[in-house]
Amino acid sequence: MLKLKKVSKTFNLGTVNEKKVLHEIDLELNEGDFVTIIGGNGAGKSTLINIIANRIFADSGEVLIDDIPAKENMKIHDKIFCMSEADLYDTSLKIKDHFKWINRFYNSFDLNKALEISEKFNLDTSKRFKALSKGYQSIFKLTVALSLNVPYVIFDEPVLGLDANHRELFYNLLLKEYENNERTIIIATHLIEEIANLIEEVVFIDQGKILLQESVENLLETGYSISGLSSEVDAYCSDKTVIGYDELGALKIAYLFGPKTPLPPNSNLRFSTMNLQKLFVKITEKGGN
Repeated sequence: MLKLKKVSKTFNLGTVNEKKVLHEIDLELNEGDFVTIIGGNGAGKSTLINIIANRIFADSGEVLIDDIPAKENMKIHDKIFCMSEADLYDTSLKIKDHFKWINRFYNSFDLNKALEISEKFNLDTSKRFKALSKGYQSIFKLTVALSLNVPYVIFDEPVLGLDANHRELFYNLLLKEYENNERTIIIATHLIEEIANLIEEVVFIDQGKILLQESVENLLETGYSISGLSSEVDAYCSDKTVIGYDELGALKIAYLFGPKTPLPPNSNLRFSTMNLQKLFVKITEKGGN
């Protein structure tokens, strides 16, 4: 289990640029969870991921990985890996040499699998990292993450720079890997609709706070919209949990979270399902108000 207890983080403490990024975050992820962490720019998503991955440390609170304190603890080295947008690799090394070094550093790295995945993506392992396009740099990082047999794998904006075919290939490989070797997978992305059929749970973060942690199934079952004349929409929503509105003249769309009740007789209102992207936008807007 991965557990965060009252985790807070402030950057530039005591200066005019002081910024509190995380506010007493509590989070629990069970073994085998397939989760996405979603948040807009500046929501605290990347900071949260870097703290989980032990790349930066919280100012207060605690991160536990399988009941082991993560902070400055080499015991978790073989338990967690984070694939991120940040370029942490020697740009002058060839990809095949990167694989060799990673193979020495991580006992669980499968070099043969890395070469097989590289071939599927047409990744030229004889090229130096700096000679790769942005998309192929992402593919290299994905290949490393998919080839490591660790209990917790984090993908931070994994498909940055990838075209549609390569994104689809990554999702298929990730799903196959999860089916063959179930472990905790965390994906931070803004392309939520692309992974809606893969993930099991969603964590919404905004302004350094977790607004919601819920299964995808429950979110899609309980999130819906209703549209019609403003007065009728307002009347229907009077006793319900509304997470946002869109308005155009006399017409209104309300986005709701909770059980549906039958429409009044002769009503012109209309129900619609709400996708995860729209739900994310409206929950984030509500959280910021």
